Amino acid sequence: MSRITSRAGTAALTVLALTGAAGAGTAVAQPDAVSAAPACSVDYKVQNQWDSGFTTAVTVTNNGAAVNGWNLTWSYAGNQKVTNGWNADISQAGAAVTAKNASYNGSLSTGASASFGFNASYSGSNALPTTFKLNGVTCNTDTDPTDPTDPTDPPGPGGRVDNPYAGAKVYVNPEWAAHAKAEPGGARIANQPTGVWLDRIAAINGVGGGMGLRDHLDAALAQKGSGEEVVQLVVYNLPGRDCSALSSNGELGPTEIDKYKRDFIDPIVTILADPKYKDLRIVTSIEIDSLPNLVTNVSGRPTATPNCDVMKTNGNYQKGVGYALDKLGDIGNVYNYIDAGHHGWLGWDDNFGPSAELFKATASANGAKLSDVHGFIVNTANYSALKEDHFAIGDTVAGKSVRESKWVDWNRYTDELSYAQAMRTKLVSLGFDQNLGMLIDTSRNGWGGTARPTGPGATTSVDTYVDGGRYDRRIHLGNWCNQSGAGLGERPQANPATGIDAYVWMKPPGESDGSSKAIDNDEGKGFDRMCDPTYTGNPRNNYHMSGALPNAPVAGHWFSAQFQELMKNAYPAL
Repeated sequence: MSRITSRAGTAALTVLALTGAAGAGTAVAQPDAVSAAPACSVDYKVQNQWDSGFTTAVTVTNNGAAVNGWNLTWSYAGNQKVTNGWNADISQAGAAVTAKNASYNGSLSTGASASFGFNASYSGSNALPTTFKLNGVTCNTDTDPTDPTDPTDPPGPGGRVDNPYAGAKVYVNPEWAAHAKAEPGGARIANQPTGVWLDRIAAINGVGGGMGLRDHLDAALAQKGSGEEVVQLVVYNLPGRDCSALSSNGELGPTEIDKYKRDFIDPIVTILADPKYKDLRIVTSIEIDSLPNLVTNVSGRPTATPNCDVMKTNGNYQKGVGYALDKLGDIGNVYNYIDAGHHGWLGWDDNFGPSAELFKATASANGAKLSDVHGFIVNTANYSALKEDHFAIGDTVAGKSVRESKWVDWNRYTDELSYAQAMRTKLVSLGFDQNLGMLIDTSRNGWGGTARPTGPGATTSVDTYVDGGRYDRRIHLGNWCNQSGAGLGERPQANPATGIDAYVWMKPPGESDGSSKAIDNDEGKGFDRMCDPTYTGNPRNNYHMSGALPNAPVAGHWFSAQFQELMKNAYPAL
């Protein structure tokens, strides 16, 4: 799968211009075909532009000797002013801009890349920079004056576009919408797009008279009209699924990999490959809560479980994900996004790097190729705040770093946006496509309402500073089931930040994470004490209370009390 999005008529140029939102453009510093290799290449992409500002993503690739510490410089021809940035320390003097590496991305081996982004203001015209220097050495640079006004991404081979969400509507599941409309006040959000969960074999054809996969695709075609339409599917039925939890266990035993392929993936592939659906953009979220367990919950870790050891030993998580990527990746209008956990799971040093390496290994085996992966999704069905504004990972209070606070607990990240962007940078450095996209599930991470802080906490100690200012009001980052106080987050939207294809509601708000007590069911879903509001915890939440709402039904079933709480605490408010 190629992610290049060049326009017709530019093939002879050494620089490609890429388009995103209206008014966006790209300058790409690349070597001329007959010149010596420059010290670097730079992809400078304006992702979004409006009357007075723009958002830009920059990827710099080191083509020279390895460096430990870098700065990239360029100048603007107009009055552009950088207002804030991420993944680099950006300063500006007049028209001259300098971006220096952050503490975690300063080492660039030969051929390695680093990505960062920023917002800026301007008036008049927003001409692209023409010269970039890496550590003082000029990169050979060309710019392409291609008209940057098309609001949609042009398709690459196979009909795929760089960002499937750009310029497209997203499918509104009529079954979820009916639940929402039946709730007092629910009509306010009933038109929001949510994920369709294929979490057992029966779901493919429909359960209990409900809609099956073809029904949803047909409904999406009806909603599509003459424009573009995205359909979001969660592919979620691995053997021994979610080995560290019980509420989301599935129907397949640890060794039933052949049944997974034959009875689950193959029928899905057959339906999605039907030419009838070729004009839909089909986004698949591949097997949440699977691969990260093989890093964090196996022998040698304090949170190890025997079930996860079994799945690591038999390799069926990797085999299943690889098979799904391979078969789904062969369909030209399918966009595969692998689940990459969340910052409260993989944000520590001993989890972050090994998980990224595992993602690469999985996407390179069992028939899968890195090109079968369009991107990754984070925070699926979780509650981690999108962006914490009142404290930063580099802050120091009373002589202690924020990382030393009980809440952060030596994590490298404070929120999902910084984690997603850093994970993307890491994955690109390992060989994934430089245009790799990220999705963030914002369905339940708003944390609004009367408890939402309006400023930093007291500086009495690092803990009062963090706890008084954090939006995420969970008792502990490890709490994940039907969280009390949570709210709807940012509404689904395309291109919201650098490297982020979309904010999505992949977990349909109002669907339970798990039952508060044991409930017999025919779905293979067990009872996890983390869903019990009286539970006092385990090593994964450092023996804190679970923070779960009471009287919850089985995972995936409608939970009215949770839905009402999510609306009440929505941020932005409804």
